[in-house]
Amino acid sequence: MTYCVAMRLDAGLVFLSDSRTNAGVDHINTFRKMHVFEKEGERVLVLMTSGNLSISQSVVNTLREKLDSSRGSNLNKVKNMFEAAKHIGDCLREIHTRDAAALENFGVDFASSIILGGQIKGEEQRVFQIYAAGNFIEATRDTPYFQIGESKYGKPIIDRVISPKTSLDEAAKCALISMDSTIRSNLSVDLPLDLVIYERDGLKIKRHVNITQDTPYYGAISKQWGEHLRQGFAQLPDPAWETF
Repeated sequence: MTYCVAMRLDAGLVFLSDSRTNAGVDHINTFRKMHVFEKEGERVLVLMTSGNLSISQSVVNTLREKLDSSRGSNLNKVKNMFEAAKHIGDCLREIHTRDAAALENFGVDFASSIILGGQIKGEEQRVFQIYAAGNFIEATRDTPYFQIGESKYGKPIIDRVISPKTSLDEAAKCALISMDSTIRSNLSVDLPLDLVIYERDGLKIKRHVNITQDTPYYGAISKQWGEHLRQGFAQLPDPAWETF
């Protein structure tokens, strides 16, 4: 399984992904789910993937192959983020045409979800969620974040904290708490994590961090968040049954 989250804020963009793709008693795989396409000063695009790993890898490899080709569209040629989302959707459809029937014959669904975010010089930063069919939706001020994968455990804290005016540091902290909540409740999501922070109009990645069990900050906020939750719960009044 997977958990990825992207936040679109006035100050910039925050992306966080885990790296576990399969979990069981004796079967655990780790694959990176975040991919950065950057031409400093011109464009920054961040891709996060969820779903069937073979499909996700095919999408990323197809995108990179097109970058190396002088013919046709690619992520370095598209004029805006909308065109970038369309290009990725086209790649998904191309892979669907090639592989979907064969996968179906083996009882495997064509399952893939992608988050694309970034900025191309001359337009605002944007974030899209792209579905397996190649269609997509865009984040707005009313819905400033997207999640893919195992999203339910990490959603409550984001809904309570994140707004377009949230700072990048606060958003990164919130994303990490969201991930920690998911890891604690679901075996199929785990460290290491990829965290990318992009500052609006910077046209380069401000910070790209790999987070492991040995990262002091992650361990500290995970421990403190659990302690604060227990303290907050203990301070709530017990039910006054006579008023029910």
